[in-house]
Amino acid sequence: MDFLKLNQSIAPIDESSAREAGRRWDSIAKPVGSLGRLESAVSSIAALTGSARIDIDKRVVAVMCADNGVLAEGVASTPQDITAVMAEFILAGNSCVCKMAQYANADVFPIDIGMVRRVEGVEDRHVANGTKNIAVGSAMTREEGEAAIMTGIDLADRYKAAGYKIVITGEMGIGNTTTSSAIAAVLLGRSVKEVTGRGAGISDDMLMNKIRVIERAIEVNKPDPTDAFDVLCKLGGFDIAGMVGLYIGCAINRIPIIIDGIISSVAALVAYRLCPNSVCAMLASHESVEPAACDILKELGTEAFLNCEMRLGEGTGAVCMLPVLDMALAVYNNMSTYDDIGLEAFDPDKEEN
Repeated sequence: MDFLKLNQSIAPIDESSAREAGRRWDSIAKPVGSLGRLESAVSSIAALTGSARIDIDKRVVAVMCADNGVLAEGVASTPQDITAVMAEFILAGNSCVCKMAQYANADVFPIDIGMVRRVEGVEDRHVANGTKNIAVGSAMTREEGEAAIMTGIDLADRYKAAGYKIVITGEMGIGNTTTSSAIAAVLLGRSVKEVTGRGAGISDDMLMNKIRVIERAIEVNKPDPTDAFDVLCKLGGFDIAGMVGLYIGCAINRIPIIIDGIISSVAALVAYRLCPNSVCAMLASHESVEPAACDILKELGTEAFLNCEMRLGEGTGAVCMLPVLDMALAVYNNMSTYDDIGLEAFDPDKEEN
């Protein structure tokens, strides 16, 4: 897979549209800059899409579902079959992300990118029956890694063709905080203990085992920290690889994409390392309670809008971002301007000078 070519296919952001959006914000009858990062988020979407007329009314949550062989090492308190059970719930509209997405007017699609048990009705983009156990060898072959990334890129192409204006990343896979912590440790150059958290909730003993398993996986596989694809294939999961492709594909298609929690953040970091230009499409929703989350967002040059101490996954944190953007756009699109009310714009910075 030619990541250099993929990176070059991502067009530069449109600075003129960003400036136009900035002028629109400055013209609105409120103190200049008073909505802070809500204003910059809208302007960044304008820069990405090439238009100061922002429309994110049609939105989609793509939930990458996959199993992880490392579960054999006792790193999670939940059995593997829950991945398929939750995929069934998502398909039926009965999971947390579905209920939240209904409120946010977003479509939710579960994607089987590597579950052990297949679920009828879930979109079949199956690469393999889960990854291998990273504690004893590579999670996936390079061919499997490429196939999973291409799945994400293809989904982004399809969402663009279907008229979706914003994409939300989601995942479901028991054991995936282990794979994401392993990737984070290598790519961030941090100790495993520093970046590994409790995931969905495990005991102290299980946490220590999880750390030991990740350390063993890194020692066994010897991933190259300068080669994010090597790290992904040796330590990652199909859900992470699929989201890597989704980030890259959305950047190519000029669709904003919202980062969810730690697994989604790790996928964003891998995408950024492989295709640095892909960061232009990313918006960070919330800061996960997992230890590596803050450092990853710093490397991506962004900050989360929310800090709700969430650790659920599925795309739930990213969906929370949609009403925030909707409220920002309600002001951006509908507020009266200073010209409308016959006043000069108030700029507090000018007042101080």
